[in-house]
Amino acid sequence: MDNLEIEEIEEPVSPTGRYLNSSVLCVHVLAVLESEIPIDDSQALPLLQHVLLPINPRFSSIMITGKDGEKRWKQVEVKLEDHIKIPIFPTIDSSNKTYDEHFDEYMSKIAVEYLPQNRPLWEIHIFKYPTSHAAGTLIFKLHHALGDGYSLMGALLSCLQRVENPSLPLTFPSNRRFGTILNKKTIFKLLPWVLSLPFNTISDFGWSVLKSSLVEDDQTPIRSRDEDMKLRHMVISSVSCTVDQIKEARSKLGVSINDVIVGLIFYGIRLYMEEMNQKSSRAQSTALVLLNTRYISGYQSVAEMIQTNSWGNKFAFLHVPIPELSEIKISNPLEFVYQAQKVIDRKKNSLAVPLTGMLLNAVDKLKGPETAAKYIHSTLKNSSATISSMIGPVEQMALANHPVKGLYFMVAGSPESLSITIMSYMGNLRIAFGMEKDFIDSERFTSCMETSLEMTLKAACKIQAKI
Repeated sequence: MDNLEIEEIEEPVSPTGRYLNSSVLCVHVLAVLESEIPIDDSQALPLLQHVLLPINPRFSSIMITGKDGEKRWKQVEVKLEDHIKIPIFPTIDSSNKTYDEHFDEYMSKIAVEYLPQNRPLWEIHIFKYPTSHAAGTLIFKLHHALGDGYSLMGALLSCLQRVENPSLPLTFPSNRRFGTILNKKTIFKLLPWVLSLPFNTISDFGWSVLKSSLVEDDQTPIRSRDEDMKLRHMVISSVSCTVDQIKEARSKLGVSINDVIVGLIFYGIRLYMEEMNQKSSRAQSTALVLLNTRYISGYQSVAEMIQTNSWGNKFAFLHVPIPELSEIKISNPLEFVYQAQKVIDRKKNSLAVPLTGMLLNAVDKLKGPETAAKYIHSTLKNSSATISSMIGPVEQMALANHPVKGLYFMVAGSPESLSITIMSYMGNLRIAFGMEKDFIDSERFTSCMETSLEMTLKAACKIQAKI
């Protein structure tokens, strides 16, 4: 990029962007694309120059502090070579033709490394070696201050094309979450919903404040309480199933897709906790479910996001208690699905989320962004896990003529020991786990999640479909 082409634009950093790049928080998003074919890195520079950088000025900006003490985005010259990382590993034994261990170690390493603040806050890592999942892997490391998963996924998708017909746009599963709630509510059902709203709001908002300040989850096999983030490397693994399997379970149980997914995740967590320490099966544990606060039902183009002010970090946390594991529930995973439905439906009938946002804004104005960042850090630290989800394309997509075989993402840099992400792509659902290395046994945890997935779907299939 030529210096003469750089416009002297200093855009204010959003409040959430300041919180996520502060002295107490430095959060990144790792977007992982698994290629069907070996990666040709010769296309990286032109792709970044002509496709990624023009998407949004933030990809060519650094965060600076102005004379008034406010943080702003300032466009700079981008030296693309500094943003492309291609690791080199020795040739391995021919009897083991995959580089899974090298890939896992490399992911663990880059997950904890901070992005330099003197250049735009993103990197591309090209892992050119085959793994059991792909012929090569492309990792986009993006600072969360640039935007949330919705914004960054929208930016990433604008670099990709449909494999079978690049001239057609990618399509996504329909999202009817706003319409279905209203359509099912008759006037008789709305009355108790309205009457319970004030009580639920007071209860949930009060509990959220306590959980973010005074009340910590119990120390368990999924919560270490280790304060030193720089030493907490991450191990990433995943389990998969088809979206149709989840839809079938949803129809049989009469719940939502999210209820099924959250329920089986909670059941898998409790199975692991029971296996590692039987006493922890009844420990007080909470998951923070991340909510997209935009009132839109699908992805927008980057231009539409900017025009409608949808770009950025527009999410909120919902505290959801992880049900305890009793002797009755251990053999019935559907109890966790129904419990997830009950708790989440109740919390939907509450204004605690917008009130929490107003509280955070008040803290920012009265005591500054660092104090607000500490409040978010405490919210994360006092909980046991975070859960976030994204909807991916229905069709197979390609990046620079490299067909993408698999797609998932992970959030790194937050203080909890367990991060869980959910991503749909080509009719498959990928549930990924970011686990604190040398604390959570990744193999046993993944095994418990596989057991939970199998048992939940099997139990749901035996239920007569609910109308």
